[in-house]
Amino acid sequence: MPLFPSDSTSRPSRALFARTGSRLAVLLAAAAFASPLTALAQGTLRIGMTAADIPLTTGQADQGGEGQRFMANTVYDQLVMWDLSSADKASTLVPGLALSWVADPKDRTKWTFKLRPGVKYHDGSTFDAAAVVWNLAKLLDEKSPQFDPKQAAQGRSRIPSIASSRAIDATTVEIVTKEPDAFLPYQLAWIPMSSPAHFEKMGKDWNAYAKTPSGTGPWKLVAWTPRERAELVPNPGYWDKARVPKLEKLVLVPLPEANTRVAALRSGQVDWIEAPPPDAVTSLKGAGMQIVTNAYPHNWVWHLSMLEGSPFRDPKVRAAINLAIDREGLNQFLGGLSLPAKGFMPPGHEWFGKATPLRFDSAAAKKLLADAGYTAAKPLTLKVLIPSSGSGMMQPIPMNEFLQQNLRDVGVKVDLEVLEWNALLGAWRGGAKDAANRGAVALNYSYFIQDPFTAFVRHVKSDLVSPKGTNWGWYQEKEMDALLTSAQNAFEAPAQTAALQKLHEKFVQDQLFVMVTHDVNARAMSPKVKGFVQAQNWFQNFSSITMTK
Repeated sequence: MPLFPSDSTSRPSRALFARTGSRLAVLLAAAAFASPLTALAQGTLRIGMTAADIPLTTGQADQGGEGQRFMANTVYDQLVMWDLSSADKASTLVPGLALSWVADPKDRTKWTFKLRPGVKYHDGSTFDAAAVVWNLAKLLDEKSPQFDPKQAAQGRSRIPSIASSRAIDATTVEIVTKEPDAFLPYQLAWIPMSSPAHFEKMGKDWNAYAKTPSGTGPWKLVAWTPRERAELVPNPGYWDKARVPKLEKLVLVPLPEANTRVAALRSGQVDWIEAPPPDAVTSLKGAGMQIVTNAYPHNWVWHLSMLEGSPFRDPKVRAAINLAIDREGLNQFLGGLSLPAKGFMPPGHEWFGKATPLRFDSAAAKKLLADAGYTAAKPLTLKVLIPSSGSGMMQPIPMNEFLQQNLRDVGVKVDLEVLEWNALLGAWRGGAKDAANRGAVALNYSYFIQDPFTAFVRHVKSDLVSPKGTNWGWYQEKEMDALLTSAQNAFEAPAQTAALQKLHEKFVQDQLFVMVTHDVNARAMSPKVKGFVQAQNWFQNFSSITMTK
């Protein structure tokens, strides 16, 4: 079966993908990757990212989850990390810079973290409990000399539970949360530890620090040019000897345009690209390229405004929009490189619970819209903010045009405003009130849904609206807050799973998002790339990779 059936008149054509690039873009890509790249040694892996720029290098990376994947999780470590060693099972949390952590059974707001001794930063200074307290302050304490607005914009919303922290001794940290929160370890897995000593050496200037950053991670950043490339080399003194990189060098190249990434891979200018466009997969396979996919915790949604005046305050409208989406047709359009959504979590997930699976029914969608007061004479009109590319966004322009056509079929008019990825991230952090100034009532986003906090809490907790968090839609409901509190107080696995199932059931029952699909994390890479294990995770381990000649 062809990837894009020619007899489908109700779906966008291949031309939608073609419009995301141009012959000129391909020619420019070839020019951009001139002899300096091709002269690199065989031990070098060159990756074409979907991001438009090199992620922030100071610790708390920007550029979404891709920035965390390629910069924050290579140059830096976190107290708690993900096990990225297996492709066959879901990732779990493992000790990172902290060897252990426990909540006080008498006061669940108090956590004790025992740190890994003897860990050195790239600048030679020692990681210790004081460094942990310092790193939390750089995100949370605006009066601290190390407070960094750029990093705080990325990381503060990741750790909303933290009230305070203190060093008990060199290898022991106490972290106090505002309320009992069993999800704190998951939150800390997002917080890289920068070097306090190096910050002092750089004159307490984050801009200077960014040029020669210092983490404790398996890779050292040795050179970078904005919007062009970053070069990383192994850290031979890394504390986890199993994760000392085998490559000589890792090069990151921002290539936000999908066809440009393909051209760079075909011409040998890069060895690996993120998110290959579906219509290129067959020919890439024919050229001997590896196409690597795996299940991972991700969804691709429209996040809906619940502000006064938004049509999505009406549950009939939310249900109608979800009924109008042909998810199986979109999967076919994507060449099978997706998992059609049945809910907010993937089908079969342990947190799915008894949620009624989503379905496609245009006739039912039209009826609900009519019941809500929208007809051919008075059509529903929506403006949605979407990215041009970005971390986990798959193929956002053609996919959104597919949804636009689905909704046109039921009488809904959709205006798509395309933003560069980091601009969309800004609109996401700004919340629905900020988007309302642009006339938008929804925002297209892809979410990491592997842990309870990022899957549920941050999206719907009443007090996590902007600027305190990323409850983008300003959804505020007492019943949901009670379910969240119940889950956050469930410190034992069975009780926590049951609480999370109830949360997911309410997400789906109330249709709080337009739940569209789940990515399979497709990557295309040269046959020279060996030893990569694609974990079931948004993040990946690059230390095991080698390159053949």
